[in-house]
Amino acid sequence: MTLELRDISKRVGADVHIHETSLTLLPGHFNVLLGATNAGKTTLMKLMAGLDQPTSGQVFIEGVDVTKLSTQERQISFVHQFFVNYPHLSVYDNIASPLRLAKVSSSEIDHRVREAAELMKLTPMLTRRPQELSGGQQQRTALARAIVKDSKVVFLDEPLANLDYKLREELRSELPQLFAGRGAVVVYATSEPAEALMLGGHTATLHEGHVSQFGDTSNVYRKPVNLTTAQVFSNPPLNTAVVTKQGSQCSLNTDVSWELSGAQAQLEDGQYTIGVRPHYVLPTAITDGVSISGSVQVTELSGSESVAHFRVGQGSWVSQSEGIHLYQVGESHTFFMDVSKCFFFAADGRLVA
Repeated sequence: MTLELRDISKRVGADVHIHETSLTLLPGHFNVLLGATNAGKTTLMKLMAGLDQPTSGQVFIEGVDVTKLSTQERQISFVHQFFVNYPHLSVYDNIASPLRLAKVSSSEIDHRVREAAELMKLTPMLTRRPQELSGGQQQRTALARAIVKDSKVVFLDEPLANLDYKLREELRSELPQLFAGRGAVVVYATSEPAEALMLGGHTATLHEGHVSQFGDTSNVYRKPVNLTTAQVFSNPPLNTAVVTKQGSQCSLNTDVSWELSGAQAQLEDGQYTIGVRPHYVLPTAITDGVSISGSVQVTELSGSESVAHFRVGQGSWVSQSEGIHLYQVGESHTFFMDVSKCFFFAADGRLVA
C-alpha cells in the first residue's frame, strides 16, 4: 500500500496554495504533516483525499491514478479536528454508518463496530447519542468510524486540537497502536512539533505551501536541511542570529564569541545565521556554554518548565529550562547557550554545519 503524490500543485487565481510537491507515503507508521496555521497542511490533505482537485499533478493509491476519482471511490477515511458525528444517531449507528453505506452484512457490521468500540473504549456508550458524550468520547467515536471502515488511507486533520490537555496526551499515546497492523497509510496533520516527535514515523515540514523536508521524524528534527525546516520544527521558536566566522573564532557581537571545532571550524570565513533551540539556552552555567545577556521581555511558567523571552541585539531570543526560575521583566539576565548544539546556515538558508 502506498499513497504517492507526483508534482501536485494547487493554485487559486494568482495565489499558490501548494507548490509542486512529490511525496511517497507508506503504511506501518504515521506520516505527519507539520506546519503552522495556513502552511498548507489541510489543503494538501484535501488534495490527497479527493476533497479538492489539484491544479496540476497526480495522486496514486496502490499505484492506481485516483486523481479524478471521488473521495468515496478512493476508499479513505477523514477525521477532522471538530467532532463530526451524526447527532440523531447512537454511537453504535455513528460507527456503523460507513459500513451500511457499503452494504456490509448486519453480522459483519456488528462484529466490526463492537471491535472498534472496544479499541476506543466506547463499549459502555454504544446506545448514547453524541450530545451525551464528553469531547474526548465524541472524538473517539469519529476515530472508531475511521477504524471500522478499514480504509486504504486514513487522514487525521489535527484530530486532538480541540480536546483538553489530559485527553490529548491520552489519545496521542494511543493513536499509533490503534492503527498499527491495519495496513493503511495514516496521514496526520499537526502544528505542534512535540506531537510530531511523539508520533514518530515520517514527517513532512510545510511552510507557505512548500514541503521543505520529508523523512524519518527524528532525523528531520536533528538534521534539518535548511533554516525553514529548523524553524518549522521548533516550539518555542528557534533562536537565530547572524554571526561572523573568522579562523576558528565565531562572534555573535562584540561581547559574545567562542572557539569553533569540528565541521564548524572548517567553514569558510564569513557571515552565517546560527540557529539554536530554546532548551539549549539555559539560565545556569553549562559545559560548552557561552554567556549571553539580555533584557527579559516576557516570562512563562508551564508546569515544571520556565520560559523567558529576552532581547539579543535587535532580536528576541527564548530560553526554555526545567524547574522554576524567577525572572524580572525589564531586568538584564545572563543565559548560557550550548554552542555544540548550534546549527549553521548559509546565506541561502542551507544547513552547512
